[in-house]
Amino acid sequence: MKSPKEKMIAGLPYLDSDGQLFKDRQYAKEELKRFNDSEPKQIKFRKQIIQKLFHATGHRFFLEPPFRCDYGYNITIGENFYSNYNCTILDCAPVTIGDNVLFGPNVSLFTAGHPIHFEARNQGWEFALPIVIEDNVWIGGHVVINPGVRIGTNSVIGSGSVVTKDIPSNVIAAGNPCRILRPITESDRIDYVES
Repeated sequence: MKSPKEKMIAGLPYLDSDGQLFKDRQYAKEELKRFNDSEPKQIKFRKQIIQKLFHATGHRFFLEPPFRCDYGYNITIGENFYSNYNCTILDCAPVTIGDNVLFGPNVSLFTAGHPIHFEARNQGWEFALPIVIEDNVWIGGHVVINPGVRIGTNSVIGSGSVVTKDIPSNVIAAGNPCRILRPITESDRIDYVES
């Protein structure tokens, strides 16, 4: 028989009132309090907290405090990840973020879901579906990404979007609900040169 934690990670209905899940959430809150209360110059200290808390990280990453998550151990971030202020990741299911991904301020990733019918919801049942953000993605400020969503390589999600469905690679998408506006093409390429 699977534990509530195993059910949660596998995308099966589970009750989050389980003692182990509560302890795991408390541990993450304590570590994130240390992270969020640190001095601005304590970059190495904050990096060490994230490396200990997350499932895996690249060597180069930066999360601006404050940052919040449920567990941390379901989050994997790739190389050269940057998250601006007030990122929230409800990581009841795995969250996999590729290389060279940028988050604007107030980005929220929600793997957690609740039953539509109130009776099961009132009993405390939950479920969680994984989120995948592939390489070279830019997520604008105030974007919400819902359970089970995959965002394809090189895509851009416009500010304020609510992403409820998968977004393919190489597109600009925005809106509520988020929809594809157009493909990214060679005409979008700009060669920047330091002056």
